[in-house]
Amino acid sequence: MTPALPDRALSRRGLLKGLGLGAGALSLVGFLEACGSGAPGSASTSSANASAGVDTGKAIASLRVSLPGTLSNLYPGIESGILNYYLAAPVLESLTGVDATGKIVPALAESWTQPNATTYVFKLRAGATFHDGSPVTPADVVASIKAASDPKISTATGSYWSNLAGYKQTGADEVTITTKTADQAFLWATTNTDILWVMPASYWSQHGKDVGTKAALPIGSGPYKVTDFEPDSHLTLTRNDAWWGTAPKVAEVSVEFVPDDSTRLLAWQSGKADMSLNVPLAQVSQWEGSKQTRVVSAADRSWVGLILNLKQKPFDDPHVRRAVAYAIDRKTIVDSILKGHGQVALGLSTPEQFGGVWTPEQATTQLQAIPQYDFDLAKAKAELAQSSVPNGFSVDLSYPNTGPQLGTAALSFADALKPLGITINVKERSIDQWLAETNKPLAYMWYFNTTGDAAELASWFLADGNPAGYSNAAVTKLLAQQAAETDPTKRAQLIIQAQAAQAADLAYAPLWYGQSTTAFRDSIGVQDYSSYTLLGNWPGSVYAAK
Repeated sequence: MTPALPDRALSRRGLLKGLGLGAGALSLVGFLEACGSGAPGSASTSSANASAGVDTGKAIASLRVSLPGTLSNLYPGIESGILNYYLAAPVLESLTGVDATGKIVPALAESWTQPNATTYVFKLRAGATFHDGSPVTPADVVASIKAASDPKISTATGSYWSNLAGYKQTGADEVTITTKTADQAFLWATTNTDILWVMPASYWSQHGKDVGTKAALPIGSGPYKVTDFEPDSHLTLTRNDAWWGTAPKVAEVSVEFVPDDSTRLLAWQSGKADMSLNVPLAQVSQWEGSKQTRVVSAADRSWVGLILNLKQKPFDDPHVRRAVAYAIDRKTIVDSILKGHGQVALGLSTPEQFGGVWTPEQATTQLQAIPQYDFDLAKAKAELAQSSVPNGFSVDLSYPNTGPQLGTAALSFADALKPLGITINVKERSIDQWLAETNKPLAYMWYFNTTGDAAELASWFLADGNPAGYSNAAVTKLLAQQAAETDPTKRAQLIIQAQAAQAADLAYAPLWYGQSTTAFRDSIGVQDYSSYTLLGNWPGSVYAAK
């Protein structure tokens, strides 16, 4: 959120924890997957085109969705896996929401003003009600902010509110929130893609630590309500006909949690699902070959890179850091290992996070101003020769077992480093073990941006308490400037300047931006499909296709 929140993204790594994926965590679905050659009766695309023929306008009685992971809690403030965000999005609203372009839009607040740099005034939407029939009031919003900012209740996200100064009801339909310092990214905190989900004040007072469990199903105000939840098994969402917005065509969303890839594929081939997230790399051709199936890929705003810990030897030596960076052939990784389902990462922000300022293509051009360490073994050797360990060294690098592509990529650049005398011991770990080892001299980071704020990852990686032990006064100044800058284009430029200054020091080595891959039945279409779709009312985007 801001440079004042060093623990924010550290905890956000929990987005990976709840996935239990076989071929990689996801943001829109399972990404980094290859779409092999299409088979008869199937279709695939490398673009975010999830439409399928003409919208018939017909109602859909039940949309059957299979997910590659499991959930034990439906409140993202407690279990902040990305799947939790996806399933909470149609149920739990916030003051604001996010559209398919990544723009913040009205939700429970029909409008808002910012009278000064640290004050936000929200006017609540008239007629909005919760699933229990009670009206949404300022008191409910205040109680929800209190719960969301309390680490004892919202154990996974409560600590992200450190820039919060105050919040209170200031009118019959008005709530005012103040921050400690100016922060142009703070508005994201009021979206349900980030750290605030509004539920009745009575719900918070009655349930406490049971929030989000089977015994205390979430009561939201969204277009769908939870009517059945069996942890780690299934979830049923039923349309809320009292919702303030346009009624979705889908009457019911039936979700099955199927962590085993083979089981999920067989269920798909048997016609038991209409939409399936995270098509595994090893099975893409089988999914594409299934009848009435199309596989769609899209950028997902995920970031993969290396943390080069400046506080630990030998990475306290800039020559060592540069030697490693020059020895990694990022383009070959994207082209060969990811089969083109990704993009070489140029910085800490993904191109899709500059929505409203630049298109992804324009943002890519802007990001190219950041110093790059393109593959060059001659330069790698020259840098190592000038280092404190000219004959090389040995270091461990672990990757999560839910991301085998990270392991394959690590083995590829480990081979490239061997001739230099550098040995990288690549080790597979469970998610929990991997997260515990991100403080090592060399570590992988696999991060999923849920917001459209270009500074989301940078606000952690470049702030005090960052995982690389990195400190640069010029970068700190730029972070403070971007947080207070009200002009979106100037702010975006400051964010890139901060990353460019860091790149010269090389505390982080960006590798690639990820993509997502999902399977749809040909009878199902999705309007305005993008990397933000599943963070909003995604069942409302689904239509019956001719």
